[in-house]
Amino acid sequence: MDRLVWIDCEMTGLDLSRDLLLEVACVVTDADLNYVGSISLDPELMRLANILEWEQVTVVDIDNGARFETYAILGGPGQVCLNGAAARLVHRGDKVIVITYADYENEELDSFAPSIVHVDRANRVIDEVSARLDAELEILTEA
Repeated sequence: MDRLVWIDCEMTGLDLSRDLLLEVACVVTDADLNYVGSISLDPELMRLANILEWEQVTVVDIDNGARFETYAILGGPGQVCLNGAAARLVHRGDKVIVITYADYENEELDSFAPSIVHVDRANRVIDEVSARLDAELEILTEA
């Protein structure tokens, strides 16, 4: 028997007299009640990048081009782990960029500087020069 997902329109905030809902039901092919969706990140990386626990993040996989949104939770030292459905979009060893966004007033932009954290292959924090050398070495070893 196919399982259907039912959307309670009242809970979505949609006003069906003025909003259009294109799909109300879809067939679910599988369900896993034991997953936890998110990205688990090294607490030191989160601190240095000013990423708050539960903050929405965009993850960009440099190796396969996948780009998706999830939320950050505290992981273990050196950990960058995609959980739940997002785990299907990456592979162990892929390089990813984790991005956060914020709104600023024009006056705040004069003193704004982004938080950029560079890491080595073990997710240990390194300086920008070391990060560039590491990237160049990787290119040379792949050739």
